[in-house]
Amino acid sequence: MAAIPDHDVVHGADHAHDHHPTGLMRWLTTTNHKDIGTLYLWFSFIMFLTGGVMALTIRAELFQPGLQIVNPEFFNQLTTMHGLVMVFGAIMPAFVGFANWQIPMMIGAPDMAFARMNNWSFWLLPPAALLLITSFFAPGGAAAGGWTFYPPLSVQMGIGMDMMIFAIHILGASSIMGSINIITTILNMRAPGMTLMKMPMFVWTWLITAYLLVLVMPVLAGVVTMLLTDRNFGTNFFNAAGGGDPVLFQHVFWFFGHPEVYIMILPSFGIISEVIPAFSRKPLFGYSSMVYATASIAILSCIVWAHHMFTAGMPVVGQLFFMYGTMLIAVPTGVKVFNWTATMWRGSMTFETPMLFSIGFIFLFVIGGFSGVVCAIVPIDVQVQDTYYVIAHFHYVLVSGSLFAIFAGAYYWLPKWTGHMYDETLGKWHFWLSMFFFNLTFFVQHFLGLAGMPRRIPDYALQFADFNMISSIGAFGFGMTQLLFLYVVLKCIRGGAKAPQKPWEGAKTLEWTLPSPPPYHTFETPPVVK
Repeated sequence: MAAIPDHDVVHGADHAHDHHPTGLMRWLTTTNHKDIGTLYLWFSFIMFLTGGVMALTIRAELFQPGLQIVNPEFFNQLTTMHGLVMVFGAIMPAFVGFANWQIPMMIGAPDMAFARMNNWSFWLLPPAALLLITSFFAPGGAAAGGWTFYPPLSVQMGIGMDMMIFAIHILGASSIMGSINIITTILNMRAPGMTLMKMPMFVWTWLITAYLLVLVMPVLAGVVTMLLTDRNFGTNFFNAAGGGDPVLFQHVFWFFGHPEVYIMILPSFGIISEVIPAFSRKPLFGYSSMVYATASIAILSCIVWAHHMFTAGMPVVGQLFFMYGTMLIAVPTGVKVFNWTATMWRGSMTFETPMLFSIGFIFLFVIGGFSGVVCAIVPIDVQVQDTYYVIAHFHYVLVSGSLFAIFAGAYYWLPKWTGHMYDETLGKWHFWLSMFFFNLTFFVQHFLGLAGMPRRIPDYALQFADFNMISSIGAFGFGMTQLLFLYVVLKCIRGGAKAPQKPWEGAKTLEWTLPSPPPYHTFETPPVVK
C-alpha cells in the first residue's frame, strides 16, 4: 500500500483545525451552547412579536361592538394561532434558550451533553413555525377551535388543520430532544463536588421541567395523531357517530395541557430564585424546601388535568377529586412565594430592572394564582367557564408570570452575554410601562368574565363595550412597550458601558450564579458567601 505523502497529512490536519464557519454557516452548523441559546432567544422574540400582532388584531376587532376588521371565522383562527404561537413559539423556546446559555456555566460543564442534537432541536423550530403560520393560507384556513382544537370542530376543518398537526409534531420532537439533552447534561456533567442539592435553583427547575416535558409531549403527539387518523383514515376515536367519544380528546389533551402550564412557569421560578437573592444581597431562603416544592408542583400538575373539564359531564366524585387536587397545588406555590419574600426580608435590596420584573412577577403571579383557586371551585367554575374570567386568569399566570420572568432573566444576564451594560433608565421605563399596560389590558377582563362575556367571540353585547375598549387600549400600549425592550437589547449588543466583572454594584460577595444553597448561618451575623 502506497505511503501517504506527509504534506497531505499536514495539510489535512491544518484544514481540520483552521476551518471555522463564519456568517450564516456558523449559525446553521453551530454546536456551541451559547450560540444555540442565542438562536432560541431570537427565534422566541420573533414569534413573540408574531403572536403579539395576532393578539392586537383580536383586540382591534373587540375595540367596539359589531364587526370591524375581520370576519368571525378568521377571528377564531387568530385566537387559535395566537395561543399556539405564544405557547410553542415564544415562551417555551425562550426558556430553552436560557437553559442552553446558563445550565452548562452554572454546573461547570464545557457544553451540553449532545451538542449536535442541540443544534438539530433548534433547527426543527423554524420549519415548524413556518408550517404553523402558513396554515392561515391553506384551503379552509387555520384551525378555528382555539389552541385546544377540540373535535368535532377540528375533524371538519380543511387541510390547514393537518398542517397544524404536523407543526405540533415537529415542535414536540424538538422539545423532547432538548429535554433529554438537559437531563443528561445536569445528571452527568456537573463539576466535581456539585451534588444535586448544591445546584443553583434555575438548574433544579429546568431538570424537573425537562422530566415533565419527556412525560407529556408524547401524550400530545398521541392525541394529535389520533385526530389525524380521524380526519384522514376513517378511524373514529373522537367521532360519536362511529362509537368514539369527543370527551376522550379532552382528557388526553389536558393530560398534556395542564403539566404544559407548569412547563411554562417552573423555569420562571428558577430565574426569579436567582435574581431575588442577588439584589437582596442574601442567599435564597429555604433552598431545600424550594426544591421539594418545585418537585411536588410537577407531580401534582399531572393529576389535576380534568379541572379544565368541570362542565363536560363529570361525576361529582370526579369533580371533588380534581377540585381538591387543584387547590393542593396552592400549597407548594405558597411555599415559593413565602421563600422569595423571606429572601428579600431585611436584605440590602436595590431595584435594578431585573429585580423590578421579579417583584412585579411575584405580585401579579399571586393574583393569577388566586383567580386560579377561584376557577378550581366547581360551582364557580361552572359559572365562569368559557368566559373572559378564564382569559384574565391564565394571562396573569403566563404574561406576568412566564413573560415577566423572561424579561427579568434577560436583563439579569445580558451583561454576561454581551459584555455590555444595558441602559438602566430605558429598562425601568420598559418595566413600568409593561406593568401599567398589562394590568390595564387584563384586569378589566375579570369584570367582563364575571358579567358573562364569552371567550372567542368577535362581537358582543353593548354592556361590555367600555371594559373592552379599556382592554384594547392597554393591549396596544403593552405591544408598543415591547419594541422598547427590543431597542434596549440591540443597544446593549452594539455597545454601551463595558460590563464589570461583577456587574451588579454592591454584590461584592456574589458571583454570577449566586449559590442558591445557603451557607450555614444563625441569622445573627450576615452569612459569608465563599
